[in-house]
Amino acid sequence: MELSERELTDPWDGVVVAPVYGSGIGVLVLSGSSGRVERERARVFAGQGMTALSMRWFGGPGQAPGICEIPLETFTAGVDFLVADGAGRIGIVGTSKGAEAAMLTAVHDPRVDVVGALAPTSRVWCNVGPGRDGADRPWRSSWTWRGRALPFVPMDDSWTPEEPSGEPVATRGWYERSERAFAHLLPPAEIRVERARADLLLVAGGDDAMWPSLPFAEQLACRRRSAGTTVRVIARDDAGHRPRFPGESPAPASSVFRYGGTPEADSRLGAAAWPRLLDALRGGEQP
Repeated sequence: MELSERELTDPWDGVVVAPVYGSGIGVLVLSGSSGRVERERARVFAGQGMTALSMRWFGGPGQAPGICEIPLETFTAGVDFLVADGAGRIGIVGTSKGAEAAMLTAVHDPRVDVVGALAPTSRVWCNVGPGRDGADRPWRSSWTWRGRALPFVPMDDSWTPEEPSGEPVATRGWYERSERAFAHLLPPAEIRVERARADLLLVAGGDDAMWPSLPFAEQLACRRRSAGTTVRVIARDDAGHRPRFPGESPAPASSVFRYGGTPEADSRLGAAAWPRLLDALRGGEQP
């Protein structure tokens, strides 16, 4: 399939990859806390006949340097872009903090038809890195909507890594400790996925070392089912934080964080989710 690829610099850095003949399906592809533009993943979706937009949503010109009070309007503007480009069906696919953003956007924007949330969380967390003011403390929400910060769960600053100094760190225990320390703040911070019109596909690994994405996915699924709305969970106990779809390169190793899983398990998880996600994006089988 012949594809066109266009770099964007306004209103955000990004890339649009699409079949040369266009498409009625638009996919907004969101990275996690790496902040990168997901060019390879956008090309994989475009290779399936879809218009894929991946944007830099923090750390770029005019943006907060960290994931701190990021306006959800950043992502609704991405939906605007895809609709203006001719998409009649809209999906958002995000990983980790990008999955958090994807679900929240769908809660607030009924134009979103499908959300693919990889390594998701079930609630809004505090900032990861500094805001526009350059400060990363005190803890603030990762997100705003219409100028108001969303309720969030802060991190427990008393936590210390188990790994020796200089070794890659698993942060899952930090999130679990923070849930216990701030249990009274969990209910208002829950992502109300049951209010989203979009179909929801959750992809999670039981060996996720960054945060407990499989328990989070199960919490999200419970909320959807209790409300009588559709959801599908695709999981593998041996996969980690970075599922990979067919056609994608293995995720790079990190000297800073432990992500859990193995390249093989992460690829198997992505391969299991891929046909379900494509069906949902194409409006066929519902998750």
